[in-house]
Amino acid sequence: MDTTQIWQTIDSERAATAELLAGLSDAEWTYPSLCEGWTVREVAAHLTLAPHATIGGAIRDFARARGSFNRMIDQTARRSARRPTAEIVADLRGSVGVHKLAPGQKLKDCLMDIMVHTQDMALPLGIERHMPAEAAIVAADHLWQIGFPFHARRRLAGHRLVATDADWSTGEGTEVSGPIEALVMLLAGRSAAIPKLTGISA
Repeated sequence: MDTTQIWQTIDSERAATAELLAGLSDAEWTYPSLCEGWTVREVAAHLTLAPHATIGGAIRDFARARGSFNRMIDQTARRSARRPTAEIVADLRGSVGVHKLAPGQKLKDCLMDIMVHTQDMALPLGIERHMPAEAAIVAADHLWQIGFPFHARRRLAGHRLVATDADWSTGEGTEVSGPIEALVMLLAGRSAAIPKLTGISA
C-alpha cells in the first residue's frame, strides 16, 4: 500500500468506527475494552487525539506524566474521555480527511492504531468487525518490525506466524496460524485473539 492508500484506509476505518460508536448504548460505552484499565469510552477518546496533537501539547503532556510514555497515553485518554459521548463521536468523524500524524507517530502506527483499537472495543461487545486484509498485512509487518511498545518478536520468539486467509507469514519455530486480523491482534499483545488461532495457548 502506498501513502495515499493507507490514508484512504485510515479515513474509512475512522468513519466506520465512528458509526459503530454512535450506535452504542450508554451501558456499552462503560464496557471494559481489551486495553487494560480502559473502557470503550477511553479507547474511543484516545482515537480522537492524534489528528489534533501538537508538539507543544505533547511536551506538556509528557511532563505531566513525569516522563512516562505509557502514563501520558493513559492520562490524555482519560481526560479526553470526560467529554460527552456525542462530542467524542463527532471528533472521530471530524478526523476523517485530517491527514496529520501526532508528534513522533508514523503513518503505519496510525493505520495499526485505528484497526487494533476498533477491535479492542468491538470484540468485548460481541460486535463483529473485520480489518481490510491488505491493510492488516501492512499492520502485521509493522508490528513485527517495531520494538516498543509491543515487542512482538521478543514475545513470540520460537513461533512462525502464518495467515490462513492472506499471503503473510513471519518468524521461525512452532507454527501459529489463523486469520490475519487475529494475528495482528496477537502481535499487538491482545490475548483475546488466541481462541481464533491454532498452535498457541493463553
